[in-house]
Amino acid sequence: MSKLLSPYQNNGLDLKNHLVMAPMTRCRAIGNLPNDLMATYYAQRAGAGLIVTEGTSPTPDGLGYARIPGIFSQPQIDGWKATTKAVHAAGSKIFVQLMHTGRIGHQDNLPDGAELIGPSSIKAAGQIYTDTAGMQEHSAPVELTTARVKELIAGFVKAASNAVEAGFDGIELHGANGYLFEQFLNPLVNTRTDEFGGRIKNRAAFTIEVAKKSAAEIGKEKVGLRFSPYSVAGDLPAYDAEEVHQTYTYLAKELDKIGIAYIHINTNANTASKTLDAIRENFHGTIIQCNGLDAESGETILNSKSADLIAIGRAFISNPDLPVRFEKHAPLNAVDFTTAFSPGAEGYTDYPSLN
Repeated sequence: MSKLLSPYQNNGLDLKNHLVMAPMTRCRAIGNLPNDLMATYYAQRAGAGLIVTEGTSPTPDGLGYARIPGIFSQPQIDGWKATTKAVHAAGSKIFVQLMHTGRIGHQDNLPDGAELIGPSSIKAAGQIYTDTAGMQEHSAPVELTTARVKELIAGFVKAASNAVEAGFDGIELHGANGYLFEQFLNPLVNTRTDEFGGRIKNRAAFTIEVAKKSAAEIGKEKVGLRFSPYSVAGDLPAYDAEEVHQTYTYLAKELDKIGIAYIHINTNANTASKTLDAIRENFHGTIIQCNGLDAESGETILNSKSADLIAIGRAFISNPDLPVRFEKHAPLNAVDFTTAFSPGAEGYTDYPSLN
């Protein structure tokens, strides 16, 4: 048996294989409510040892995209229970990814009474889809006061508690892809002068506080965090490479002190190997690596011990039985990207399995 498909146990994680289904936005949560169609989708893909859900907002102001789910209301908690029950019945574990989009979003995608927010009032370049008016420029964010930052930290902690109530095995904090955590980390987007801005320690404080308080609330073995060092997604401006390295080295050390279950690294063309090495050296929990991997490259990474688990995204969209296809060296279905973010079952739960 390949290492990728063999069982994995470490630091509270007990998985049937080393394969993680990566988090992927799919936009099927009508009214921001998890539903039975989503439960079917995740259950179909429960051959993965661990599933990480699509980005799920911890608070109403984090719903920057159309039709993404939340986990801040009782109907949302109850809606997710169908998914967690189905995935567990199929023998897999599932973490909900807590994603706050921050300044990436549009006012029309937010519920009444919510406003787009960020560490500063700097508007993101680019456009985002709305169901009301099609493609629109990102809305200008409202800069969070210090008090509101602390309220938002509490919102994440409550969402972590809600996740456990919904039956999730844990949470993954989405600190990648240009969303709120990375907006705080980036010195060219975070222009704050309070305790959450300025030097590396201050800019990392939001991330560390959410991780620390979530771990205290639900257990450190139920908390993971996703990173994308050197990423410029979400109109993040590039900044000094050495400062990026020092930022993620510091985060690895602090997260190791908390003892969270894993760090999930979404690599990109700019990712420096010395930063990956520093995270590996300073963090003693599980390391997950993701982006552009397949069975062969995943196996190579696992055997090199540079990561402990391999996360795969796109191939899971079109291959619900991906681990079986890997085991049998079977061909993979191609992804239909025209239906990737549409509201219905087409291009979501209708991809064929081998049998």
